[in-house]
Order: sequence, then C-alpha cells, then structure tokens
Amino acid sequence: MMSDIEQQGAEALAHKAKVLTEVLPYIKLYRGTTVVIKFGGNAMQDPEIRRMFASDVVLMRYVGINPVIVHGGGPQISEYMDRLSKEVTFVGGHRVTDTETMEIAKMVLVGKVNKDLVSLINRHGTLSMGLSGEDGNLITCSKRLAEDGSDLGWVGQVDSINAQIIQELLSYELIPVIASVGTDRQGNSYNINADTVAGEMALALDADKMIFMTNVKGILDEGGELLSKLDVGACRRMLDEGVVSSGMIPKVDACVKAVEGGVERAYIIDGTIEHALLLEVFTSGGVGTMIVDSFDKLLEGE
Repeated sequence: MMSDIEQQGAEALAHKAKVLTEVLPYIKLYRGTTVVIKFGGNAMQDPEIRRMFASDVVLMRYVGINPVIVHGGGPQISEYMDRLSKEVTFVGGHRVTDTETMEIAKMVLVGKVNKDLVSLINRHGTLSMGLSGEDGNLITCSKRLAEDGSDLGWVGQVDSINAQIIQELLSYELIPVIASVGTDRQGNSYNINADTVAGEMALALDADKMIFMTNVKGILDEGGELLSKLDVGACRRMLDEGVVSSGMIPKVDACVKAVEGGVERAYIIDGTIEHALLLEVFTSGGVGTMIVDSFDKLLEGE
C-alpha cells in the first residue's frame, strides 16, 4: 500500500501525463507552421519572463513549429536615453528620433536586446540567430511622418521585406530573432515600430499565426472586460470609435492587416502570465484576444 507522499507523487505524474496527451493534437495540428511572435513591452524587462519566453520558443521549435521573433525595446531605449541625459519625446505614439537617438536605438535594439534574447535561446542549443532589418536589406523602409505631417526624424515605415533570408534560416531549423531597425535605399538607418514590423513580417512569410506578447490582457471593451474573440470588422469599429487607443492601436492595426492579408489568426496576449505562449498555442482556452477574418471562416476551420 502506498504512503500519502507516494500517492501524491503518483497523482502528480498522472497529471503530467494527462497534460502531455492533451497537447498532442495541437502539436500535430501546428507542426510545420510558421508563427511570428512579437515580444515587447515592459514584459521584456523582467529577466524571469525573458528566460521563460526563451524556453517556450525552444519547445515550440523542437515540436516542429517555426517561430520567428520580432522585438522592439522602447523602455530599454528610454532608459539608456535617460542615463545619457537625452530628452525623450513622443509625437502620436512615435519616438522622435534624431541622429543621436537613432544611434542609441541601434545600440540598444541590435547590440543588447537582440543579443540577450539570442543568448537565452541558445542556452538550449545552437538554435537561434539574431539580425536586424539592415542585415541583407531584410527590411527596406522609407521616412515616416507623424499624422499631423510633422517630422519624426529617423522613424521609418516598412516598404518591403526580404522574406528569403528568414526562410533560409528556417530551413536550417534556426529561430530568427529580428530587431525592428530598417534601412532605406541610400543606407540610412531607421527606427520602426516593432508591431508594424511583426505584421509585415507575418504577411511576407505567409505565416499561419501571429502573436503579440505584451503586458496587457488583450483587447478590452469599454467596460474594461477582456474580449477573447474578435473579427476584423469589430476591430475596425473599435479603432474608429476610439475604444482602442494609445499603444494598442499599432498592435490592432497590424493584426487586422495581417489577417486580411491571409494570416489565419492573430493574437494579443499578456506575456507576463507564466508560459503564456504555450498556453496560447497548445490549449483551447488561450489567454488573450484572438482576431480572425470572420467567425464564419473560424467555424469552417474548426
């Protein structure tokens, strides 16, 4: 007869086995698919969350999913600007980026944030390669103005993406980690909104899913309640009516554009939840907001 401790141990093992069998259908369903993941916001600043994110991405790769990571680093850029007594200015949600700020942004995004993420992933093996939009002209861009026409400095909008570079890395079973810096045809560097880059990357790669990991629950209604499922029509209405505002606007815009362009589903989830990425990919409930083209198509797919 088993003791109480032995019984508890057996029950824990049985629970783990049950969890593994429950995720099997999702592994079969998503094996071979490409998932673009935007990792950003204040969630990136927590070392434990970064470590957890890296291990989750590695697990996805080992079960046959092709993750492509796009990251920004706004809080980290602001932190370094503050250290250098450099004023931080935003217009319409975009960081005004003069030449000195662009140098700081490249140093932080490409030299620190990108390499830190790559290093965390590669603790599990030779699995990841970091790059920015300047490498191989991965992201070609042009100057972006604020909505009121004012000059934002070296802030760019995506013109084209050289998807072949990413596809080559995926063919070698590597996880691309992409910093949201681009270049124009004259070789000038630009700081680009990482949400926008993730959406354009998903379209260029014909990705199956796109996941935004941030530090909010997802899309909320006017009463502050989480909306677990939305179609693009509802998203557009919420944007027009101002229900979606501030930093959520580029995320929702990117999701709508990606889904309308052929990405099956887009998600905005709270990356501060323990193993949020795995919960979104390998469970039916999910932990944030899912955006689809239409609920009719969603039902057909299921």
